[in-house]
Amino acid sequence: MMKEFIEVRGAEEHNLKDIDVQIPRESFTVVTGLSGSGKSSLAFETIYAEGQRRYIESLSAYARNFLGQMDKPQVETVEGLSPAISIDQKNGANNPRSTVGTVTELHDYLRLLYARVGTPHCPECGREVGEQSAQNMVRRILELPEGTRAKLAAPVVRDQKGAFADLFDDLVAQGYARVEVDGEEYDLTVERPELDENYNHTVDVIVDRVKVSAEARSRITDSVETALSEADGALKVILPDPPEGVELGGAEARATGDLAGEDDDRLVVTFSEDLACTHCGIDLPEIETRSFSFNSPHGACPACDGIGVTKEVDEDLVVTDPSKPLRDVFEPWSYSRSYYRRQLDSVAAHFGVSLDTPFEELDEEVRDAFLRGTDEDVLFKWNTKNGIRRKEHPFEGVIENLERRYVETDSSRAREHIERYMAATTCSACDGTRLKPASRAVLVDGTAITEVNRLSIGDALSHFEHLEADLTDRERTIAEEILKEIRARLGFMCEVGLDYLTLDREATTLSGGESQRIRLATQIGSGLVGVLYVLDEPSIGLHQRDNDRLLNTLEELRDLGNTLIVVEHDTETMYRADTVVDMGPGPGKRGGEVVVNGDVEEVMATEASITGDYLAGRKQIPVPEERREPTGALTVRGARQHNLRDLDVTVPLGTFVAITGVSGSGKSTLLHEILYKGLVRRMNDTDVTPGDHDDIEGIEEIENVRLIDQSPIGRTPRSNPATYTGVFDYVRDLFAETKLSKQRGYEPGRFSFNVKGGRCEECGGQGTVKIEMNFLSDVYVPCEECDGRRYNDETLDVTYRGKTIADVLAMDVDEAHAFFESHTGIRRRLQLLKDVGLGYMRLGQPSTTLSGGEAQRIKLAEELGKKDTGDTLYLLDEPTTGLHSEDERKLIDVLQRLVDNGNTVVVVEHELDLVKNADRVIDLGPEGGENGGRVVAQGTPEELAQDDDSYTGRYLRDLLPTVELEGPRADRPAARVAGDD
Repeated sequence: MMKEFIEVRGAEEHNLKDIDVQIPRESFTVVTGLSGSGKSSLAFETIYAEGQRRYIESLSAYARNFLGQMDKPQVETVEGLSPAISIDQKNGANNPRSTVGTVTELHDYLRLLYARVGTPHCPECGREVGEQSAQNMVRRILELPEGTRAKLAAPVVRDQKGAFADLFDDLVAQGYARVEVDGEEYDLTVERPELDENYNHTVDVIVDRVKVSAEARSRITDSVETALSEADGALKVILPDPPEGVELGGAEARATGDLAGEDDDRLVVTFSEDLACTHCGIDLPEIETRSFSFNSPHGACPACDGIGVTKEVDEDLVVTDPSKPLRDVFEPWSYSRSYYRRQLDSVAAHFGVSLDTPFEELDEEVRDAFLRGTDEDVLFKWNTKNGIRRKEHPFEGVIENLERRYVETDSSRAREHIERYMAATTCSACDGTRLKPASRAVLVDGTAITEVNRLSIGDALSHFEHLEADLTDRERTIAEEILKEIRARLGFMCEVGLDYLTLDREATTLSGGESQRIRLATQIGSGLVGVLYVLDEPSIGLHQRDNDRLLNTLEELRDLGNTLIVVEHDTETMYRADTVVDMGPGPGKRGGEVVVNGDVEEVMATEASITGDYLAGRKQIPVPEERREPTGALTVRGARQHNLRDLDVTVPLGTFVAITGVSGSGKSTLLHEILYKGLVRRMNDTDVTPGDHDDIEGIEEIENVRLIDQSPIGRTPRSNPATYTGVFDYVRDLFAETKLSKQRGYEPGRFSFNVKGGRCEECGGQGTVKIEMNFLSDVYVPCEECDGRRYNDETLDVTYRGKTIADVLAMDVDEAHAFFESHTGIRRRLQLLKDVGLGYMRLGQPSTTLSGGEAQRIKLAEELGKKDTGDTLYLLDEPTTGLHSEDERKLIDVLQRLVDNGNTVVVVEHELDLVKNADRVIDLGPEGGENGGRVVAQGTPEELAQDDDSYTGRYLRDLLPTVELEGPRADRPAARVAGDD
């Protein structure tokens, strides 16, 4: 009998304290609690890990050899488990070839559709091409009005140089009398055309002259086959006097023939047995599914190898300051080197300009000559015999010189030097579409696959919903099942709020939340039943307006008969869940217990639950009493990157600014691509390439710009919070100052686990040893030599206040803060970690185990620890990721402190409690994708709340009680707030 619950007994993974918990099956359960309270330890490291482990162990040993195995979690028993699928925030796509279309498998169905019902066209002239049999050609000719006169010709020469006298002799010998040469007819038995061999000519052998009729079918068939044989599969049909209204090369006829040329009175159509454009004379490859794959040499653009971008020398990197004089303006060329000096002297002399002239004051033609070279000889060369200096060589240009040397050089040092002046640019050959010209010229209902890939998911769904009506009966039959799959997958993507993403969007540019929702949509499409889904904050990056669609999707998964366990802090998600498991009561060692397990009303009624306090309104994040006034402004002009619509926007300085808007409205593009990269490029003179924009005004009003993102603080387990924040340097100094260390001559390096000397050499200072288990998962066991403590016995003899260096690394931030109470430098840094809500984190916790939100807060603490001179612009992208309301309150206090010190903080954020604390809000939209990228509203949160055009403003109204509105308070779908029934 199927159990009604997933029953966990004796869970002790990480900080879990031997807990027992029951989670209803085929229900929607939210696991919530403070950061570090044990949510992920219960949901992912215990329940999911055990479900996945058991499923894989049920497979054969041979199958397990190819699958990643999972270690058994620290738990007595877990009963009632189903096969488990984890959908977390980690964006696993590191391959620039991965796009939204490929990771959702939509591109596979598009390739199949275009290979089966696509109509190839010539990439040069755009004419429709196709393979035709002789029978098809005869059928098309017989469709002409009866009595139509036609010449059936074999195009034996197509635009080739030569006199072709021998060819004419051979034709006469074969019994052919008439030819058309360059459109003029000749009787070879009477005269031979005299052709200039230096010009291109076209020679068509007249195989037959016929009048179209049913009785002439046999004759026409014989003549067509003869012409095809003579001309290697090509046939020309020449109508000297086509009947009125007949267009053999018209829309209907283009299915089998291409219009090759027209005079005033004649019509000429060329057919081919091969897939080729007979007008341009180019052969096309066979159309296959791989023809539309940019990961295959059969479809990938040869110029960029299917990446869509190429590295080219960037003029803005070669000339970073156009106001410099000509001799000093080119960054890669030093005028002090004689070779470059002679080149520049010669070109300047040729154009009659001084090397002291600022580059920006030169005529455009002269500037272009210096950068891209000249066609005429401008470089002087001395004749040593007579001492005369003459112009003997053209100048290749600074940019052309760098690009040539980059290709030709074998020196890695030279290539590295030139790469400093190169930037990734859209491939000019394929315009960033990644595919070959022939693949881009295959159309379905007049649309290329590259055009479909550039559509947003919402627009693509609309496109395919109306496509079938425009197909022929045969095409509709072939495409029916393919279109059904395409529409279903696009529909699932829209359901989870991703309708603004384009299909060709690189997967590496997706946020964790977007990547997670893509995988969620894929799971909905799979239609699996009886599965355990474990999700990690799926609402991240999602505007409140779109949250309902996501929650409807989760409920749909549940209603199919699946079990959902969602780690989440979002209030609305808790209201929609069947059960809420609140972990706590505190973080770290003070957490790891189940505070309450029930519906949301039970959580609200539990006074021991901090989550319940915020849900019931007993605690709340207050609204600031006043808003700061700007001390200056930073203005972006003409931002056009991605979906930004020639955007002009002003960022008020000296304030706390929130950039808001629905998903896909352009927030992250503005923050990362325009503001950060644009400012770094201008202020630090780096080779980073910013997004497309005209200018950023007001840079002189800030001294520094710092991006605090969610990228890892280290990529190996050797990196940890203690090493990243510099705390470990102070700790090692303290241990080196102890009496025993001085007696033995130990330096601070003795207490590093990254170098030989003090570390355990058996495990290399890792503390664990990997045991390879062949077809089972590798097992990491504590090192027997050091018992997992990283150091050798001699190093561990040294203690500070009774604690070894290993004991210190095992402390959490709160414990270490109390332990080092007498050390100002350590306490100050640890206090900053406490301030950002990381008091529960162990000092030696490997960086690879930290979430993106935790990594971001560690960076924030590290920034707070620096000497602050003010006038710094801090940029953060969704800093509330993974934060409980209690931790969010601490984060807001830290950000406000940064602004109080004279800095500017700009955050991209959806969390309304943070947005209501901002001094100014910039709301982008009004929608996502191509319908976004504009400033919808800008001002204080109170001003935004009164703007009916702003979705964010409408949701802010319930959180700003001082806002007075005429009429209904919220003309939008109801939002649940603290205290709602």
